[in-house]
Amino acid sequence: MNWQGHGAIVTGGASGLGEAAASRLAADGVKVAIFDLNEDAGRETADRIGGHFIRVDVSDPASVADGLTEAENLAGGIRILVNCAGIAPAAKTVSRGEAHDAAVFDKTIAINLIGSFNCASQAAARMVAQSPLAPDGARGVIVNTASIAAYDGQIGQVAYAASKGGIVGMTLPMARDLADKGVRVCTIAPGLFLTPLLKSLPEEVQTSLGAQVPFPSRLGDPDEYAAMVSHIAQNQMLNGEVIRLDGAIRMAPK
Repeated sequence: MNWQGHGAIVTGGASGLGEAAASRLAADGVKVAIFDLNEDAGRETADRIGGHFIRVDVSDPASVADGLTEAENLAGGIRILVNCAGIAPAAKTVSRGEAHDAAVFDKTIAINLIGSFNCASQAAARMVAQSPLAPDGARGVIVNTASIAAYDGQIGQVAYAASKGGIVGMTLPMARDLADKGVRVCTIAPGLFLTPLLKSLPEEVQTSLGAQVPFPSRLGDPDEYAAMVSHIAQNQMLNGEVIRLDGAIRMAPK
């Protein structure tokens, strides 16, 4: 499937995995719009790849709707959505006798899970309103981002793991919902990748974390995530699948 010249949205595209995905799609000839709250980094990335930055709060349906309209005006019809926006707070269910802060849990679900759903459902509605691009009826593709924490959530990751588990759980039914409309849905569940969060750790800690990966024994490169996004977009038989991109690691409790 060739998406060259068509529009794409990457949420969380100002940095990390989202930035890598936005860069790769732009290199593939796709017109990319970045949804993010980090205006400085978002505009810098958009300028570098020849795309557009739109300030969007993915947890707010109205903000998403406005962003989609602006993206369509700038980049034309949206055919690809990559959901990368997310947060990863660390907190135990009970710590020092105190329950997990409910507001932190709510915010994590609102951004990671509900934000992904808001963007996916609204983008899909706009995809299906467009004409098919191929004889098989293909209209678009959605790539969500979960995490291996959805399966191997560690101590202190209860909110994050729950949010990513929800993304895993909605992948197949969303793909089935959209199958007769020509829109595919897949999810990538990355392992330990060299995102800004891990880059901020001491080098010896990064090395230690990378050594936990069976093979290759290193942290993942965001460009490897971006390559998977590109492949999902191009491979029509990838649909309804969650792909662990993790070097065969299975996380220990801590």
